[in-house]
Formats: sequence, structure tokens, C-alpha cells
Amino acid sequence: MIRFDNVNKRYPGGHEALSNISFHLPRGKMAYLTGHSGAGKSTLLKLIALIERPSRGNILLDGVNLSNVRNSKVPYIRRNIGIIFQNHHLLYDRTVFDNVALPLVIAGYQHREVGKRVRAALDQVGLLNKEKCAPITLSGGEQQRVGIARAIVHKPSLLLADEPTGNLDPELSREIMELFARFNQVGVSVLIASHDLDLIKQMGSPVISLSQGMLIHDDLKEVADVEA
Repeated sequence: MIRFDNVNKRYPGGHEALSNISFHLPRGKMAYLTGHSGAGKSTLLKLIALIERPSRGNILLDGVNLSNVRNSKVPYIRRNIGIIFQNHHLLYDRTVFDNVALPLVIAGYQHREVGKRVRAALDQVGLLNKEKCAPITLSGGEQQRVGIARAIVHKPSLLLADEPTGNLDPELSREIMELFARFNQVGVSVLIASHDLDLIKQMGSPVISLSQGMLIHDDLKEVADVEA
């Protein structure tokens, strides 16, 4: 599903955000990406989502070398990816329904299909009764669930989450992580960047650890060895 092969990312000015990163997340697997603030977690996710491009090395997503993808083809690649941010990025002048529907509207889905998919996504995150609400009236945990519903509404094969529980209390954080685990159980590949090591240990999925842009631990190698 995702394969990094000696990937480097250097920003203008010389900052080396990632150095020689190599790992493989097989299709249908879930893993956590950990590391201190500034370790390179967000940069790694941005490379997968084609928000950033690598300075060197290859990134394969479903066999497609992202280094060779033209800008005009980026939207087609992203249709298979759901992205969840720590700060939701919700539109507060739109209803919950309209926020979740946005990716489908942009993609040109017909009105009837939009309604069907949006309500299915809201049902999956436990917010079906909130579709007419304004996001500002929801709790922080509910707003994060709206963001997750928006990320899954187009049925992506891969979910990327960047510190999705950073603003939530421990109980809500666990609920959100369990929600990701349920998506993984039905075949969605999931990669979550998080610094909440205690919660990650409770969840039991493989961990990839970064420090100063370098990979220092990779449980996925053990997963691959077991499967082999």
C-alpha cells in the first residue's frame, strides 16, 4: 500500500525534515507514527498525500511512484485517501451535512448519492442526528468526528490522520482511536501520527518512530517477517 524507499525531504533554507526513510505499510494494515514535535511526522504524511514532494527517494502508493505523478493527476490520487487533521478545518458557516458532503460535491456526485453517502458516513461516526447542526455548536470530540466522516465519505482505501486526538481528553482520544481501528477492521489502511504513547500502547498496532527526521524504530518489519 505505502512504501518509502530512502526518502529525503529538504526544505528551502536547508532544513532536512526527513533523512533516508524506508518502510512498508501493507494494504489493510494500521500503524502509528510517533516522534517528538518536529521529528518529521507531518512532513511524512504530507508526502503521501502529495501536499509535499520528496527531495530524493521513491514513495510508492498502491504501486504508483508518487515522484512521477504530474500535478494534474494529484486529485485522482487523493480520491483514494482520506485525511484527518488535528484542527478539523471545518467550515463554520455550513451545516455538519454540508461539511461532510464537500468532497462529494467537488467530485461531481449527484445529489441523491451525496445524501446517501453523507448519512452513511455520519452514522459510522455516531452523528447521524447532528446533520443539520452548525459545527460551532458541537463539542471538540464531535467536531473531530465530523472531520473523520468527511474523510471517509468517499470510501477511501487509505486514511491518514495527523495528531487527530491532540486537542481531546483521554476518554475521547480513545474513542477516536477505536473508531480508526473499526475502519481498519473492514479493510481500510490507516496511518496515524500521534505523540500519545500511552494510548498507542493500549491500541496494540505497529509503531513507526521518528527522531530528528530519521527512522529509529519500525514494528512493520516484524509484521512483514511474521506474514512471510
